[in-house]
Amino acid sequence: MKKFLIVGLGNIGEKYENTRHNIGFKILDNIAAKEDITFESQKLGSVATFRFKGRTFILLKPSTYMNLSGKAVSYWLQKENIPVENLLVICDDLNLDFGAIRVKAKGSDGGHNGLKDINATLNTQQYARYRFGVGSQFSKGRQVDYVLGEWDTDEEKLLPERLEKGYELVKSFGTAGLNNTMNTFNGK
Repeated sequence: MKKFLIVGLGNIGEKYENTRHNIGFKILDNIAAKEDITFESQKLGSVATFRFKGRTFILLKPSTYMNLSGKAVSYWLQKENIPVENLLVICDDLNLDFGAIRVKAKGSDGGHNGLKDINATLNTQQYARYRFGVGSQFSKGRQVDYVLGEWDTDEEKLLPERLEKGYELVKSFGTAGLNNTMNTFNGK
């Protein structure tokens, strides 16, 4: 049975729960709710598993904080014997408008500290990532406050539909493959 590691990046703790930087956690929480599964606290993160069309999806919310995400990703890839081509990392992206989706097969960290640590720990940039646009409505020097800030009222209203897209995207990654997923979801 093919296995996939789906990593949602975020920071643990209540104060970060509803922040833009935690969209990875939020997408995985939505998938867990849809699949009626719960996360269990395990080594280096919270983990939940579901099966769909003969595939096993292991959802991981690292407990290492954003800047040390690589340790958790590396551990779970090895523990579950999952090849890096079956890894999908979900993170926020300031360079995309709110809710915009960009799925890529590889790439730089784009200034994202979670991706930076994963790249360094895995010693590769050759893994799929799903970037969720959070926009860039912040003044100069306020980037950290913005990503660690909570969603505004308009964004909150639009999030459920965007989270649903994330659920469909993750299933597509495991069943239709990366290229088909990029063609179907990029720019949506």
